[in-house]
Amino acid sequence: MNAQEEHVLRTIEEKGVRFVRLWFTDIVGKLKSVAVAPAELEEAFQEGIGFDGSSIEGLTRVYESDMLARPDAATFQLLPWQGMEFPVARLFCDIESRDGEPARSDPRSILKRALDKAADMGFTCRIHPEFEFYLFHPESDPSATPRPIDKASFFDNVSRSTAPDFRRDAILTLEDMGIPVEFSHHENGPGQQEIDLRHADALTMADNVMTLRAVIEEVALNQGVMASFMPKPLAGEPGSGMHTHISLFEGERNAFFEPGGQYGLSLTGRQFMAGLLLHAREITAVTNQHVNSYKRLWGGGEAPCYVCWGPNNQSALIRLPEYKPSKPSSARIEYRSPDSAANPYLTFAVMLRAGLAGIENGYELPEPADSDVFLMSDMERSAAGIASLPSTLARALDVM
Repeated sequence: MNAQEEHVLRTIEEKGVRFVRLWFTDIVGKLKSVAVAPAELEEAFQEGIGFDGSSIEGLTRVYESDMLARPDAATFQLLPWQGMEFPVARLFCDIESRDGEPARSDPRSILKRALDKAADMGFTCRIHPEFEFYLFHPESDPSATPRPIDKASFFDNVSRSTAPDFRRDAILTLEDMGIPVEFSHHENGPGQQEIDLRHADALTMADNVMTLRAVIEEVALNQGVMASFMPKPLAGEPGSGMHTHISLFEGERNAFFEPGGQYGLSLTGRQFMAGLLLHAREITAVTNQHVNSYKRLWGGGEAPCYVCWGPNNQSALIRLPEYKPSKPSSARIEYRSPDSAANPYLTFAVMLRAGLAGIENGYELPEPADSDVFLMSDMERSAAGIASLPSTLARALDVM
C-alpha cells in the first residue's frame, strides 16, 4: 500500500466516513457507482472490487464478464451534498481484467494510454472545458415541451431566476471538493447556463467533468429544477457544447507557444492543430456521440459544422484564442465540436491522439478561415478546401 492510500484510510477514520462510493463510467460516459464500507477499502486498494463487467454498457462480453474496479487514491473526496452527520466519500476507479491488466474498453484507461503516448513524446496535456447545460421546470407530463426556468440570454443578470443561486451552489460544492471554477454565467439560450472549470491535466479534468455533472444534478434536485445535458434540447435555441481548450507542455514550458511564430503558435502547436483538423471527421462519433448531437452541430447558433480553423473565428471548428503576451502559458487551441453529453475520457483521448498524430507525421496546417464560413457558398468552401463534419450519427460512425 502506498502513502496516498494510507492517507485516504487515515482521513476516512478521522472524518468518520460511513460509506465510500467507487465511481467509473460505461462507454457512453454514464456514471456508475458501487458503495463499500470503509473497512473494505484497504482490500479494494490492494485487490480491487469484483463485478460483472458484461452488465456495463460496452465494457466486456458475457463469456469474459469478471472485472475488477480498482480505486485511485488520488481522486478521494468527500461528497458535500451528503451532509456531515454520515459522511460519504467517493473515489474514481480504473477497471481491470481478472489478471490485473487495464481493461481495453475502460474509458479512463483509454485516456491514460493516450497520455502515456504523449509522455513518451515528452508532453503533458492540459484541458480547460466550457460546460453548457439547460435548466428546466419539472413537468408532470413527460411528453410536454420542456419549459426553461427563465427567458434570459448571454451574460444576463437574472435576479428573478433561480439561475444565479443554482450556479452559486454548484460552484461552492465543486470548490468544497477541490475543483476550482474559472467562470460561470447565463448562456445564450433561455435557461441555459455555463460553468468553466479551471485548467488541469487531462485525466484530472475528465474526472472533474464527471463530478461536475453529478453536482449539477444534485443541486437541480435540491432546487426543484431539471438539468439537461442534451446537446440540442430546444428547436430554434442554441445547443449545449463543451468547447475544449487544450495545450501541451514540456515540463513547465508551453509547447504551443513560440514568441516569433504567427499568432504566437509554435510548429508543435501548428502540427497538433493540423492533426485535429485532418482527423476531425473520424473522431466526431466520439466527441458527438448522440443522435441529438447533430441537431446541435447543424442547427445554427455558432455550432461548428465545417472543418477549418481561424484566430478568434467563432464559426470555425478550431479557434485560436488570443493568449496573454505576458503569460505564454495561456497559449492554447479551442476545439469547438464536443458537447456536454460526451464521454470526457474518450473525447479528450481522441483529441489528444489526433493532435499527436499531427506532430508525429509532420502534418501541414492549412490556411486559416478569416471570414464567416456559414456565409460562404458550397463552391467557395470547396475551393478553400473546407470539408464538413458528418451531418448525422450514422454518417459519423461510417467515417469513424
